[in-house]
Amino acid sequence: MTNRFDKVVTLQEALSHFRDGMTLLAGGFGGVGNPPTLIQGILDLGVRDLILISNDTAFPHIGIGKLVTERRVKKVIASHIGSNPNAGAQMTAGELEVEFCPQGILAERVRAGGVGLGGILSDVGIGTIAEKGKQKVVLDGKEYLLETPLTAEVAIVHAKKADRFGNLVYDTSARNFNPLVAMAGDITIVEADEIVEVGELDPEEIVTPGVFVNYIVQSEGVNWRWAWEK
Repeated sequence: MTNRFDKVVTLQEALSHFRDGMTLLAGGFGGVGNPPTLIQGILDLGVRDLILISNDTAFPHIGIGKLVTERRVKKVIASHIGSNPNAGAQMTAGELEVEFCPQGILAERVRAGGVGLGGILSDVGIGTIAEKGKQKVVLDGKEYLLETPLTAEVAIVHAKKADRFGNLVYDTSARNFNPLVAMAGDITIVEADEIVEVGELDPEEIVTPGVFVNYIVQSEGVNWRWAWEK
């Protein structure tokens, strides 16, 4: 009898949830913490016109940067794109729409989406071009900008370990945005370096509980030397 709580699937099964034009949330910071096997799967699948939400656009041939380089992304919401010159060139040419958001505000918008808040209030950007198109709220005599929550149809996450029920442990700084991203997808797909049986993880080291995870795939790793040489 199949255990309905077992969330481990094949890469092919996981890729069935990706389509052209969808909104995609990705954990990671400069490529570290991006799920390489899932990203390569998206490329191989031929998915395009993505709306990508991530802290940055990584590097040209690392992590989600490959999606940008291969022109699979039509819009990105990020805190910066400077480490990927292809993103900057496409933006300048009018081929890629970029919505910039301060890193802390971006993290809070994703968190707000994950926990079901209607938004957050921030005074960052008041009186600058950053307030364009945003609703203003006055609270206790002080003016704030309403920053709306961010969610996506699919969120992709990279974990160091996952048990079969979806409880996750991250690898030091590769944790970065992944716990927030895991909460904010309609469907959350985790790529894990190691998949263990239920009960093998120390409850005190679990960062993301399995309730936020829909599917888990085994990571095939990434050839970092090849990626940097590219």
